[in-house]
Amino acid sequence: MPLYDYKAMDPNGRLVTGTLDARNEEDLLMRLQGMALELVRSREIKPNRFFGRGRITRRDLINFSIHMEQLLRAGISVMEGLEDIRNSTSNPMFRGVIAAIIADIEGGKTLSGALEQHPETFDKVYVSLVKAGEESGRLAEVFRNITEALKWQDEIVSQTVRAILYPSFVMVVVAGVVSFMMIYLVPQLVRFITSLEQEIPLHTRALIATSEAFVHYWYLIFGLPLLLVVAYRVAYARSPAFQLSADRYKLRVPVLGAILEKIALGRFANYFALTYSSGVGIMEGLGLCQDVVNNAWMAKGIEDAKRYLTEGDTISSAFDKVGFFPVLIVRMLRVGESTGALDEALRNVAYFYEREVRESIERMQSLIEPALTVVLGAILGWVMLSVLSPVYDSISKIMVG
Repeated sequence: MPLYDYKAMDPNGRLVTGTLDARNEEDLLMRLQGMALELVRSREIKPNRFFGRGRITRRDLINFSIHMEQLLRAGISVMEGLEDIRNSTSNPMFRGVIAAIIADIEGGKTLSGALEQHPETFDKVYVSLVKAGEESGRLAEVFRNITEALKWQDEIVSQTVRAILYPSFVMVVVAGVVSFMMIYLVPQLVRFITSLEQEIPLHTRALIATSEAFVHYWYLIFGLPLLLVVAYRVAYARSPAFQLSADRYKLRVPVLGAILEKIALGRFANYFALTYSSGVGIMEGLGLCQDVVNNAWMAKGIEDAKRYLTEGDTISSAFDKVGFFPVLIVRMLRVGESTGALDEALRNVAYFYEREVRESIERMQSLIEPALTVVLGAILGWVMLSVLSPVYDSISKIMVG
C-alpha cells in the first residue's frame, strides 16, 4: 500500500505528524479518525528503490523482533513497544507499517491479526508464530526464536550470494573476453592468415568458423540464453508440474544440487524446530515448513509425511516412509521423539547443515576460480595456436625454400 506523511490534530488541538500506509487518501482519513486524529494535510511518499530505500528488508524484521523481545521482557506492553519502535526506525515504509499495526490494535485486533494485514512484510510463518506466542503467553520467547531463525536465514542467504556472485562475475568477464576476441580480434587475424595463401589447419578453420558465427549470429548467441531463462521463469511460475520437475532435478545437479539440498533441509529443520518450540501444532508447523523450504519437490515430501501422520505414523516413521529425507533427519526425529526434545534435535540438524553448506560453498569457490582460469587459458591457447601455426608453417617453407 502507498505510504503517506501526514499532519493531523489531536482532540486537544495539538498538531501531530507521522507516517501511515493506506490504500488512498480517503482510507488514510478513516484510519486517522480511528486514532482520534483530524487530518490537516498529507503527502504520499514515493520510495527511492534505486538506492534501496522504501523497501522492508530482512534486517528490518530482525531489528523489529529483537526490540519486541527486549521490550516485552522488560515488562513494556505491546502497544508501548510498537510506539517506541515506530519512533526509532529509520525506514519510512516500515514506520508506516508499524503505525498501521498500532492503529489496527487500537481498533480491536490482536498483534498477530494486525501483522496479518501486511503479508508482504510478515509472512504466514511469522504471523503463526506470534499467534502461538499470544495464546501460550510466551510472546517474548517467540520473538527471540524468530530473531534466531531470521539471523540464520540471513546468514544462509549471504553465503549463497557470495557463492554465486564471484563465479558469475568471473564468467561474465570470460564471456566478454571471448566475445571481444571472436568479434573484433580474430577477424583481423583471419585476414592476415588468409594472406599467407597456404593450407589452413583444422583447428584454425574451427576458430574462423566460430568467429564468423559470433559476427553473423551474435543476436542468437547472446539472445538465446536470455530467451531460455525467460521461458524457464514463465513455465516455473505458471506450471506446478514443471515446477515440481525442475526443483527435483535441481537437487541432482553435480556439486550445486547437494548445496541446494542442504540449504533446503537446513531451512526445514530450523523452522520445524522454531514452530514446535513456539507452540505451533505439528501439522500446522509442517504446513508452514512447506512454504519456507523453497523447493516444490521437498514440499511434496513434507506433504506426504503429513499424510502418513494422519494415518497414525510417528513423525520419524512418516519421514522415513517418504524415502526422500536423509537418514540423519529421520534419526534425529526419532531421538527427539524418544527424549521429548524434538526442537533441540532439529536445531542440531540445522546447525549441522549450516556448517555443511558453509564448507561446501567454500570448497566450490576454491574450485571455481582455477577452473575458470583453465577455461580462459585454454581459449587463449587455442586462439594463439590457430594464429601462430599457419605463420610458423609459412616461415618454415620460406626457410626450406
